[in-house]
Amino acid sequence: MKIAFQKLHPAAQPPQQMSAGASGYDLFACLSEEVTLDIGKRHAIPTGLAISLPQAYEAQIRPRSGLALKLGLGVLNSPGTIDSDYRGEIKVILINLGDQPISITPGMRIAQMVFAKVEQVDFVESENLDETKRADGGFGHSGH
Repeated sequence: MKIAFQKLHPAAQPPQQMSAGASGYDLFACLSEEVTLDIGKRHAIPTGLAISLPQAYEAQIRPRSGLALKLGLGVLNSPGTIDSDYRGEIKVILINLGDQPISITPGMRIAQMVFAKVEQVDFVESENLDETKRADGGFGHSGH
């Protein structure tokens, strides 16, 4: 599948697959200067990129596991969703869940983008739903 992208800033870097088996494509901070995220704070970090997705696809923005483990850096609305009809700049809402301020530097790999097919559905109102063993049990009902 080919995904068209547009650089909205000269310093923007294209998404990069960092290994042949990686499902995600790393996104880079497109900043003119460092941004410091204090403990518990969040900030929308620009990537300087816009993409054009085919209809019935989405791009999911997810945290990078190494940054999450080492620094406590997360993507607040994880996974963030880029819809197929959105043409604006991709920004990543980062949150500092760690115990120290975190510096986000220009060109830093800040998140990963994974593509997924989205099924279009028709909702049909029904008086009764099919029975299952679980029924309406939720929030840990099926185990720990």
